[in-house]
Amino acid sequence: MPTTLTYGEHPSQTVHRWAPADGADRPAPVAVLLHGGWWRDLHDARLMEPLARDLSAAGWDVWNVEYRRTGADGGGWPRTRDDVARALELLAETIDREDGALDASRVASVGHSAGGHLALLTAVDSPVTDVVALAPITDLRRCADAGLGEGAVEPFLGPDPDPGLYETTSPRHRLPVGVPQLVVHGDADDRVPVAHSRDYVAAARAAGDAVDYREVAGADHFAVIDPAHPAWGAVRDRLDRR
Repeated sequence: MPTTLTYGEHPSQTVHRWAPADGADRPAPVAVLLHGGWWRDLHDARLMEPLARDLSAAGWDVWNVEYRRTGADGGGWPRTRDDVARALELLAETIDREDGALDASRVASVGHSAGGHLALLTAVDSPVTDVVALAPITDLRRCADAGLGEGAVEPFLGPDPDPGLYETTSPRHRLPVGVPQLVVHGDADDRVPVAHSRDYVAAARAAGDAVDYREVAGADHFAVIDPAHPAWGAVRDRLDRR
C-alpha cells in the first residue's frame, strides 16, 4: 500500500507514494502520475492506481499526485498547475535527501487527459526528464470552442477568459517543452479527439522538441491507462528502455 506525503496544507495537496517492489534495483527510477478528469473534483488520483501498481511492481518509485480541482475543491488556474509544481519540488527535495535511493536521470511525468496537460506545463525547471502524455489536453481554446468535457474549460479558467489566457494555459502554445516526450492517443477517443495530439506533435517537433508519437487503432480515451491494453504496453517498453 502507498504512503501519503503532503506538499501543502490543503487536503488535496498530497502524494500517494508507491515503493518499488522488494528486491528492485537501486537507485529506482521515478514515475510521477497525474490523473485526468477535466480538472474536476468528481475525479481523483485513484484513476491512476492501476498504473501505480504496475509500475511499482516493475521497480519504479511511483508518485501518484493529487491536486486541487475545480468545484468545491478550490482548484482552477493557476492553483491546479501550481500544486503539481509544488509536488515536483517535494520530489526534488526527496531525491536529494534520500541520496542514492532514487535515479534522478530517470524521472518520468505520466499524465492522462487533464493530467497530460499538467505534465506538459510543469516539466520545465523540475526534476522531470521525460513526459508521457496519454490522450492529453493541449489546446484549451480548441476544447472550449468545441464544448469538450461538458464545458470543463470555463470552470478551470473562469468565465470569459482573456484571449491571451488560452495561450498561457495551453501546451500547444508553450513550446518547446524542452524534455523528450511520448504522446499516446487512441483514434477512437471521443473525449479528447485524436486530431488534437496529431497537431500538438507536429507543432512540438517544429519547435525542436523530441517527440515520439503512438496512435493506437480502436483505442478510446481510457484504454491508454489500462495496464492490460497494448497501448500501455508501448508506454512501458519506452520507459524501460530509457
